[in-house]
Amino acid sequence: MTRPGRLGVGVVGTGRVGAVLGNALRGAGHPVVAASGISEESRERAEALLPGVPLLDVQEVVRRAELVLLTVPDDALADLVRGLADLGAWQPGQIVVHTSGRFGTDVLDPARAAGVIPLAIHPAMTFTGTSLDLARLAGCPFAVTGPGAVLPIGQALVVEVGGEPVVVDEAARGLYHAALAHGANHLVVLVAQAAQALAAAGVEDPGRMLGPLLEAALDGALRAESPADPSGDRGAGAIGALTGPVRRGDDGTVREHTAVLGRFVAASGAVDVLDSYRTLARGATRRALAAGIVSDDAATRVLDALADGPADVTSATPPAGEGMSGDAGSLDQEGRPAGDPPAGPDDGPTGPGPTGQTRPQEDDR
Repeated sequence: MTRPGRLGVGVVGTGRVGAVLGNALRGAGHPVVAASGISEESRERAEALLPGVPLLDVQEVVRRAELVLLTVPDDALADLVRGLADLGAWQPGQIVVHTSGRFGTDVLDPARAAGVIPLAIHPAMTFTGTSLDLARLAGCPFAVTGPGAVLPIGQALVVEVGGEPVVVDEAARGLYHAALAHGANHLVVLVAQAAQALAAAGVEDPGRMLGPLLEAALDGALRAESPADPSGDRGAGAIGALTGPVRRGDDGTVREHTAVLGRFVAASGAVDVLDSYRTLARGATRRALAAGIVSDDAATRVLDALADGPADVTSATPPAGEGMSGDAGSLDQEGRPAGDPPAGPDDGPTGPGPTGQTRPQEDDR
């Protein structure tokens, strides 16, 4: 028996995200009426997670659905929405939800013009595209963006699948997504670099060696960024959990690190390892100085040890206004403030472009 307030869901793209969220919505009582899938992998995923749901073309999925779930890649989303608008596929009163982290609801304007209810709901987690993800949805933060009057709909959908809704303003979506990508994607790069160096040092199981240390470091940093008191005062934030030679002001150790990593680079060709070490150590030094956990003298000595050329002593002084916040920004190769690099797109499913043609793209985030 269908419960009141249940919506017929159409999943556009049965990639890792769409199939899992479709299953979760189905588990909350919303029938999945149709889905689209192009690749063999997406069809197998739909069979496993959405058994009995017909796989149809995108326009037919939209026609049948009261709630349309768009799990498409960031760069394909605008063309998909506009192409469906050109085809006259959108229906007044439909709820249209996309799962892109990069965009808010402005990207849904062509559908909104047809009278749909636009929402952007982004789960802050990675997906395997299997039933294992369903348990991980419990307590997972979801960024929810939409017009104020319909935000409660988005928040309710998140709660129904077990997540925790967090409202993110339209104008902040780009920064929100860049922050997540910087943290998660570059953490993977950091582990890969450290593991490569450990393997070169003769460690047979780099993952096992890194595990306890990285898990403790990550846990401490995340706890420091989650305020326990209602005022939300984070103090120094994650940088307060910093350990190692930068916090101790051990410039001799830092100098030795750059030397041995330089030899490792020469032997392996992994230039990025030394570049990353220098960049992150400079960032750690500057943030530790801003938070008051290292002295001016110690910071200057460490930055001198990290310098590719002559030491840049002035880089050890945080800019006016930073105070103890630890919000030190990014650094160039000499430890000076620098602009942020652009964030790259996600991967993801299938849909019509501006002319209504379909492209074989699947959401494999």
